[in-house]
Amino acid sequence: MLSPPSLDAALQGVQTAYYLVHLMSGSSDFEEEDRQAATNFAAAAQRAAVRRIIYLGGLGDDGDPKLSPHLRSRHEVGEILRNSGVETIEFRAGMVVGARSLSFQLMKSLTDRLPVMICPRWLTTPTQPIAIQDVLAYLLAAKDLPPGESRIFEIGSPDVVTYSDLIREYARQRGLRRWLIFVPVLTPYLSGLWLALVTPATYEVGRHLIEGLKNPTVVRNSQALHTFPIRPVGAAEAIRLAIKESESSK
Repeated sequence: MLSPPSLDAALQGVQTAYYLVHLMSGSSDFEEEDRQAATNFAAAAQRAAVRRIIYLGGLGDDGDPKLSPHLRSRHEVGEILRNSGVETIEFRAGMVVGARSLSFQLMKSLTDRLPVMICPRWLTTPTQPIAIQDVLAYLLAAKDLPPGESRIFEIGSPDVVTYSDLIREYARQRGLRRWLIFVPVLTPYLSGLWLALVTPATYEVGRHLIEGLKNPTVVRNSQALHTFPIRPVGAAEAIRLAIKESESSK
């Protein structure tokens, strides 16, 4: 994505392109590199006469002055793709619940390893997670939409929950007894170090994810339910499916 000449060859003859790129895990300045990657891709898509770009971004209120760099970057990438002139279908999702989803792996590792958790306030932030199977269904269905203007669809499960709710539900399904103790202050810096000690995530990735968790990620526009026949499963079922997939892949 950071090598424009390689994109011309990759997009030759392509009518619909899926943009699922995020450089947060491999860059010291992911905002700038995500911006450059999206700019390169948008220009290449225009040159190749791509008809539609389908992009998976993140939920969050554009008007929130405290929107995290992670979510702000996700929205900026969508804007860059739309400004290319190529029709862009942007899906905005919160936590994607799947066996290989980094957010789910973080939650799983924390809950599996810590009988008692010292929890920051962001665990009470409202969110609408979505099963990875439903995300894939939306991405595939977008390919067959009739041509039109660029659009943004917010997607999520029917359940508005908190991250502590998700931890408790995961623990319940795994038969684990877990205690969550909330403290008034636990900075993203300290939370990132904490995650790095007990989960597979690096400190930087964990810190950026946690900065995003402080922002509510709920669906405020139900247009996706009116446009697509997909009815996402609830949060508990999404966790059940992720646990089943995780255990079957061992």
